[in-house]
Order: sequence, then structure tokens, then C-alpha cells
Amino acid sequence: MALIGILILIFTATCVGAQRVFATLECNSESFGKHGQQSLLECVLKPIENAMDIEIKMVSWRKVEVKEPSLFFNKGILTSQTDYMFAEPSWNSKNLNVSLLITKTTVAQAGVYECVVLTNYGIFRGTTNLKVTAKYSEPNVSSIPEKITQRGGALICDSYGGYPEGEIHWIDEYGTDWTKSSEMKPEQGPNGLFHLSSKLTLLPGSIFSKYTCVVVNASGGREGWTEFEIEDPPRVDGQEGVEKSNSTSKIVAPVLVIGSLIVGLLMVLLYRRRRQNGQRTNNSSGEAEEEEGLDDKEDDGSRV
Repeated sequence: MALIGILILIFTATCVGAQRVFATLECNSESFGKHGQQSLLECVLKPIENAMDIEIKMVSWRKVEVKEPSLFFNKGILTSQTDYMFAEPSWNSKNLNVSLLITKTTVAQAGVYECVVLTNYGIFRGTTNLKVTAKYSEPNVSSIPEKITQRGGALICDSYGGYPEGEIHWIDEYGTDWTKSSEMKPEQGPNGLFHLSSKLTLLPGSIFSKYTCVVVNASGGREGWTEFEIEDPPRVDGQEGVEKSNSTSKIVAPVLVIGSLIVGLLMVLLYRRRRQNGQRTNNSSGEAEEEEGLDDKEDDGSRV
């Protein structure tokens, strides 16, 4: 019955004010709110000069797809659902600011709202579209297996509590985007918030030492990112041979140096030994000549 009475009042006021416009109800076409915080849906009744004595009889705020009003004022009585109230706490029928305040916004409250104001000069309507967002948590990255090997593996990135549905991108250490190679599964919880989970499979021969998981919201903006470093990245094709060659070079070079030193020392020792042998030979020859000379002198003495 109450609803029928409201409709009669609206119809009557519409007929009375159909010929002339005494005021306008100006509402923001879009309103923005964040999950868990306050949201303001602005609507202000603005009369023209010859309607300055305008007075509000009835105010109704309703989400268009919901039958029951979120806030309803009629004949001095205000009724409202939980978390809905006039933006101005001391609001009265002479206050032309009929903006609606949602004290704790949820995802379910997103949508188009209609404000209907009945005055002594007629009825006025306005709408605003409430868009609700929720920030995603910092992404968490894990690996399967816990330590990636040359045989390959997978990286898993999870982010929670966001709205609307976003995306997870994968970037390697060189800035290459591997998102198309990943598999993402969005799940919407009972509260309307999303859990994003993405799996990036790592194939042998194409594994890098660092990957970044990036959470991108519905507007395309980055909300958070986490880097994951592979402690012992698998070798790519040809890398193993190069490393073995480098290792061999590192081993052979010192051996060659040591070998050269040993050969040099041996040559010095051999040279010294030969020199000593030569000196001994010369000394022996000299002594033999001296002995021969002494023998010759003795022979000459005996002959005399």
C-alpha cells in the first residue's frame, strides 16, 4: 500500500509540474568507490529563481535492478538499509543536497542508482553509475618443483582480493613478455572479489634466471609485481660446451705456465752442470800438462 501511495504522489506531482520547469536534479553521471570504504553518490536539487521556496516532500534512492529502495524519506520519516545514509548527517526537507553515502562499499553495490525527489514544485529524477574497485594483493610466486632443473618446471603466481577481473603478466629479465605462454584462472569469491592464478611452464632450453609476475587491473594499470630468481638456471643449448671449454682453458693455462717454468729450470740446471763439467775437464788437462812438465824437468836433471 505504501508503494501505491508513493506512485500516486509521483503521478500527481508530475501532472502539476509538467508544463513548467522549476528546478533540476543534477547528479554525477559516474560515481567511484573502493571496496570496504565509503562511496559518495552526488545529487543536488537546483531550483530556478522563482522557485526558491521549494521544499522536498519525498526522496527515494534505489538501485535500478532492485525493487526495494536503499534509502527512503517520506512525510518526515527516514528509512534506509544498512550502510546507506544521506551524505549530510543533519539533512532535512529544506536541504537540497540529497547525495547518498554508502558507509562500507561492497562489490555487490556496484551498478546504476536512481534518485527520485518529490517537491512542492514537482518531481525530479537523476541517475548515477557506481563503479567499485578493489586493489589486488601483492603477487606471490612459487615454483614446481621447488628448485627448477634443466628438465624444466613451472612458476605459479597468485594474487587475491581484487575487482574487477584483472590479468597476470610474465616478463623475463630481458623484458620479453611470456604472458601468451601462460595459463590464467580467475575465480570470483562469494564477496565478489577475484583470485587470479597464473601458471607459466618452463621448457628446457628456454629458461631464464629471472621472471617477474605483474598484476594488471581492468584498466590496464600495474597494481603490483614480484620477481622470482632461479638460483641455478639450466644451461641453454651450446652453453654447456662453452663452459666446459672455458673450464678446460682455465685448467690448461696454469699447467702450461708451470710446465714452462719447470723446463726453464731444467735447462738452467743442465747448463750449469755442463759448465761445471767443462771447468773440471780444463782443470784436469792443466794438471796433466803441469805433471808432464815436471817429469820433463826431472828427466833433464837426471841427464845432467
